[in-house]
Amino acid sequence: MNKKITRIAISGPLGRMGKILIKEIQKNKKICLTSTIARKNNPFINQDVGEVIGIGKIGVLIQDRIDIKKNNFDVLIDFTNPKSTLKHLKYCNIFKKNMIIGTTGFTYEENKIITSYSKNISILKSANFSIGINLIFELVKKTAQIIGNTSDIDIIEFHHRNKIDIPSGTALTIGEKIAKIMKLNLDQDSLYYKKGIGKSRKLKKIGFSSIRSGNIIGKHSVIFTNPKEEIKITHTAFNRKCFAQGAIQTAIWISSKNQGIFSMKDFLKSIL
Repeated sequence: MNKKITRIAISGPLGRMGKILIKEIQKNKKICLTSTIARKNNPFINQDVGEVIGIGKIGVLIQDRIDIKKNNFDVLIDFTNPKSTLKHLKYCNIFKKNMIIGTTGFTYEENKIITSYSKNISILKSANFSIGINLIFELVKKTAQIIGNTSDIDIIEFHHRNKIDIPSGTALTIGEKIAKIMKLNLDQDSLYYKKGIGKSRKLKKIGFSSIRSGNIIGKHSVIFTNPKEEIKITHTAFNRKCFAQGAIQTAIWISSKNQGIFSMKDFLKSIL
C-alpha cells in the first residue's frame, strides 16, 4: 500500500526560505506542493511559482490569500513575520490544517495565542530547524548544568544584514535553555552590550551580542568562561538547505498529528 503524500502549502514563497523550501519539496517524493501564499501587492500574483523562482513550470500559482474553496493542503509551512503567521494560523485553525512555524520575533502575548490554537490543530514551532543547532541546544544545557554557576556566559550570533529581529530567535532559545537549567529569569538576567561605562559583570548573567552583516546565513557561538578555562560551542549554517530540509521532515511528521504544540526536540525523539 502506498503511503499518503503530504500536501504542503508555503507562505512567503519568494522569500529566502520560501524559494529553498519549494526547490527541496520538488526533490522529495513523500510530499507535494499544492499552494503558495504571498502578499497582496506582490507583482507575481497568479503566476506559476516554479517559473518565477527559476525551476520551470510546476503547476502551482502564487496566490494572495489561502484559497478557502480549494482548501487543498495538509500542512502550511510559514517563515514570514509574526503578523502574517498569526493570520495564516487563524485560517489553519478554522479548517483543521496543521502548521510548521519558523517565524521568530513573537511577543509573549502572541506566543500565548499560538499555544491556544494548538488545542485544535497540531503546531510545530521552532526558531531553528537545523538538526545541528538542536544538538547544540542539548550540549549547552549539559554545559550550563556543570559549570554555568561559575562561568561568564555569552551568546554571540551572526546573521545577514536584512535580519530585523535582535537577538535572533535561536539565540534567545539558547538563552532560555540555559536560564531554565540555572533557574534564572532570562529577561532580568540578560546583558545587552552598548556603548558607555558600565559596572563590573556579575555571575549568573547571560550576555547577548548580535552582528548583522553581508549575507551571513547563521552562526551561533555560546561561550562559557571561568578563571581557569573557556569552552566555546559553535554552530555555523553554510546554506539554508539544512533549515528547509528540517522543516520538510517535520511537516511530514506532524501531518498525522491531531492537536498539540511540538518542538524540534519532540520530532528528534520520535526518529532517534
